[in-house]
Amino acid sequence: MNRIKILSILFIALLFNSCSKDDYRLGTEIDPFIRFNFLTKDNIPLEYPTVNGSILPQSTYLNSSIKTLKVPVALTTSSLKSPVTVNFSAVSSTNDNESFTVNPVNQLVFEGSKITDTIFVSFDKRWTANQSISLKLETVSDPEIHIGNLNTEYPNDTFKIDLGTISTFYTFPVTQYLLKGEVGETIDFKVNFPNGFFPSEIEKASIFKFQNGFEYSLTHDDYGDNRSSITYHLKLLEDIQNDDARYESKITLINAPNYTAAGNINLTIVKPIKSPRDILANPASKFSDPTNAFYLTYGEHWFNNNGTCSWQTFNALTFPVVVTKDNENAILYSDKGTTNPNDDVYHDAFKIGFNVATGTNTINSFGLKRWFSNENNSAAVSPGFNITSALEFFPANGNSKTQGTVLVIPQDITIGSSATNTHVIAISGDGTYKEISAGLYEISFELKLTNDKLFGGTVSTQYRMYNNRVYPKPAALSIPCPKEVTL
Repeated sequence: MNRIKILSILFIALLFNSCSKDDYRLGTEIDPFIRFNFLTKDNIPLEYPTVNGSILPQSTYLNSSIKTLKVPVALTTSSLKSPVTVNFSAVSSTNDNESFTVNPVNQLVFEGSKITDTIFVSFDKRWTANQSISLKLETVSDPEIHIGNLNTEYPNDTFKIDLGTISTFYTFPVTQYLLKGEVGETIDFKVNFPNGFFPSEIEKASIFKFQNGFEYSLTHDDYGDNRSSITYHLKLLEDIQNDDARYESKITLINAPNYTAAGNINLTIVKPIKSPRDILANPASKFSDPTNAFYLTYGEHWFNNNGTCSWQTFNALTFPVVVTKDNENAILYSDKGTTNPNDDVYHDAFKIGFNVATGTNTINSFGLKRWFSNENNSAAVSPGFNITSALEFFPANGNSKTQGTVLVIPQDITIGSSATNTHVIAISGDGTYKEISAGLYEISFELKLTNDKLFGGTVSTQYRMYNNRVYPKPAALSIPCPKEVTL
């Protein structure tokens, strides 16, 4: 590679890297210019204020989502003394301008320190195969502003949206809600559409299957401009406050024309058996530390290891369950140092869960990843590896601070090897917990997993969990143990 070409590449890189949204500090030695600044990471568009100066702007993008696509346009200058307008065009390759809407219609405005504007491309109906939308910067009101980068290799004065195969699906972000059991009580829940939805299609579709243990009505909000989720309102129509009885209804997402149920497809609404408990016992606090986002509990389960049953270790990021002030098990965790009660944080005194600190990956709740040989670890495919409300504690005599019983909160979890191969597994179980030495707590319980296809019914094994990484090794058991299965 000759020296001239190397210098040319370095100059191009300098132009691109100096044009991030938060880094417009160009001097007067470089003429101002306007260009498309569409950035992606792992083929996912980055949206303001997220920026990355090391990523080059794209001139094309393959879109399979029907959510509004945001296409930023950036002006390279430190500030503007007077407004600048830029006219652009939007043309469909099939001359079908009814399947999408562009906003603003054909003009962008830059003024003062506002040196980035956005073209919003909304999709109003399903597009045809091999269709594309071409955006082009046409004219600028200030003749001193150059249209496109100051190079001919990557001008970025045009941007093409290739419309690929549409992938539309839905999922439940939360899999369980609790009721008090009062007539008129309302539970709000969402159905998420990660790639968006067309209201006209969903309005006609039947997306739920019901298994009801009590009477309720179901309505939803107007769709509005939000194409990422729908909020539903479940209103209880009967009194189910018997403390000694458990009431449960289940709503299951089913496939509909053009839409696939994926990830968490079951939502359970429960009025649990009520047990008198003193929140000051607060057993959940023994197994979580909200000040440490990477706090772990440590566990062992009796499992097959190369043909032999043995205790095998695992750990999982562990968190309290955040609740509202009016929850009967709410205990104040923090007032955030203010006298304003509206910013107070409450935790459930008797529940803990397992989840990632951030991101879209998964952790190893109950060591479940050892149960499968080919599991997918992304939350989109296997959300069941993150069980945000997993264990519930019942202190002895309702107020013991050192021991009691524990319940694996009954629920359905989804685990799969791919987006097209997922399995719904019912989990349950129970056991005990106690302080076995100063500050060291042990949870001893049986975990049951039920799925006819994977296990031929229900399988179970013994678990031990601890709030410290240093604990006595459990004694070997003389019982059978489950072995790894293929999803």
